[in-house]
Amino acid sequence: MVIQEVTRIIEPILEEMGFELIDIEYLSEQGRWVLRLFLDKEGGITLDDCAKASREIGDLIDIKDVISHEYVLEVSSPGLNRRLKRDKDFLQAIGQKIRVKMAVPVEGRRNFTGYLRDFKEGMLNLETAATLVLLPLKDIERANIVYEFGH
Repeated sequence: MVIQEVTRIIEPILEEMGFELIDIEYLSEQGRWVLRLFLDKEGGITLDDCAKASREIGDLIDIKDVISHEYVLEVSSPGLNRRLKRDKDFLQAIGQKIRVKMAVPVEGRRNFTGYLRDFKEGMLNLETAATLVLLPLKDIERANIVYEFGH
């Protein structure tokens, strides 16, 4: 509920500022609530961008009283471990090595690593070491690019 409400409120502001909201996490860590926003923009996001977005968004969330208790707002770039969530994320990742954790097992497995060969109609075509596997986007718990350094 909090994530959907925060997204609805801040996404238009972020777009106006030239930022794209990549992901949101809202969780309790070490006894405190953390609202973590991952932003990006063309050419990459800087520390100054994060600080600017944090000021704008923090005030807006407080004014709208979306979160009624104390929380910590963290704004950062998605970094190397960027999650793949939306259709466009998977389309941009075609040809790259990705790691996928399924919420619903496919062929008796929940974890897959391989090269994303295609993505269409909500299905990932993943080439693993053993075979080609089709994974439904709707059943993915988490997916991210696996960076291969030195290749």
